[in-house]
Amino acid sequence: MTEQDVVKYWREGADDALVTAQALMDAKRYHHALFFCHLAIEKMLKAIIVVVSHEPPIPIHDLLRLAETAKLVMTDEQRDSLREVDKFNIAARYENYKQAFYKKATAPFALRWFACTKELLLWLKEH
Repeated sequence: MTEQDVVKYWREGADDALVTAQALMDAKRYHHALFFCHLAIEKMLKAIIVVVSHEPPIPIHDLLRLAETAKLVMTDEQRDSLREVDKFNIAARYENYKQAFYKKATAPFALRWFACTKELLLWLKEH
C-alpha cells in the first residue's frame, strides 16, 4: 500500500463515519451518532499524521494527542472542542459511563456537537 493509499483509506473512513453519524442522528440514536463523530475526526487526524510524518499513525484514540502529533496549529476553541468530542469515545464504550452519557446525549446536545464535528472536519480537510 502506498502512502497515498493509506491517506485515502483514512480519509474515506472519516467520510464514512460522518455519513454513519448522520444516519444515527436521523434515527435519533444520539449517543451512537456522537461516537461516530469522534471516529470521523480521529480518522481524519490519522490521515494528516500520515501526510506530515510519512509514518503510520499511532494506535490511540485521544483526539488532542493525535492533533498534536499531526503538528496542527489550533485555536483554544478547536482544542476545547477536541477535548469535548474525545469524551464521546469513552462514554460510548465503557458501561460505567454509558448511562450518564445517554442522559446527556439529548437532541440539542447532539445537534450542537454534530455541527461542531462538521466544522472541525472542514478545518482538518484543509491540511
